[in-house]
Amino acid sequence: MDLWPSIADGAVEFDLEAVDMARAGLTFVVGCGADCERKLAWVVPSRALAGKGWQHLAIPMRCFAHEGDDFGAVTRAFRLDSSGTGEAAIANLRFVRHARGGIACPDYRTESVTPRPLEQVWSMDWWIPRHEEKLAKIRESAATGKPVDLVFIGDSITHNWEKDGQAVWTRHYAKYNALDLGFGGDHTENVLWRLQHGEIDGIHPRVAVVMIGTNNTGDRQEDPRSTAAGVRRILDEIRGRLPDTRILLLAVFPRDEQPTGALRRLNDRVNAIISGYADGEHVFFLDIGHDLTNADGTLSRDVMPDLLHPNEKGYEIWARRMEPTLLQLLART
Repeated sequence: MDLWPSIADGAVEFDLEAVDMARAGLTFVVGCGADCERKLAWVVPSRALAGKGWQHLAIPMRCFAHEGDDFGAVTRAFRLDSSGTGEAAIANLRFVRHARGGIACPDYRTESVTPRPLEQVWSMDWWIPRHEEKLAKIRESAATGKPVDLVFIGDSITHNWEKDGQAVWTRHYAKYNALDLGFGGDHTENVLWRLQHGEIDGIHPRVAVVMIGTNNTGDRQEDPRSTAAGVRRILDEIRGRLPDTRILLLAVFPRDEQPTGALRRLNDRVNAIISGYADGEHVFFLDIGHDLTNADGTLSRDVMPDLLHPNEKGYEIWARRMEPTLLQLLART
């Protein structure tokens, strides 16, 4: 299909019946060329429509159009997606050249720097409770007089220090009363929301280890410049709240088995930008990607079984490779 006629002022319109959304939520996906698709997450609004019968929706095509996309020969124009369990029906799908009204959508150019909670089907039950648990842990540390000397901030790769990396964490970081602020699925904007809602208030760590961005690229194939802008905002947020804390900014870990993989290349481009954020005084950059890959650049399932998340061996490599830099920063503060 040629979708260009509907891009400027048009919409994709359809009738939707959200029958049962208690444990589900919808995402709308439009194709944008070869190996390209754009998503509009609509989890919370779709749950609000549950049981209200058929509704007519008009989604502006600008919600799916990014600079450089090619809508001239789209092989799969539209997909209704959900990772939950529920029931919905869709009918009368069409692309129109001129839309009347329509639902609101985020601006992809500023999405990575606009703080917001993570609203995915699989995260709705635990994301806010985990945030509240971390705030409680901070209060507990203050009450017991045990300072948090080290904090890790990131997404599922950081979150999983509490799972696959737990034994490694205990050996290397328990002595620092380290705090794991990794949340599975987080994009840069989700980390920003957490930082602005108390997750680093009331602590004074000597070092903060930050790695974020792989979900920006993997989930929405974001322009690396936008992802890097989100990382920059996170660094600024940390610096504003923790001016005496040294920040160890890690390169986003490699993903995809082959170094030529599309998402690997996106992460490489992000890393090329964020490496320039190091100033040698407050922010320090470290890239351990080569330690996680084979000599030919391929990613091994012995280290990352799903080609994204490290196993215990991967976390041991991470800790060992980071240790010299981390010890120097801990000693400086």
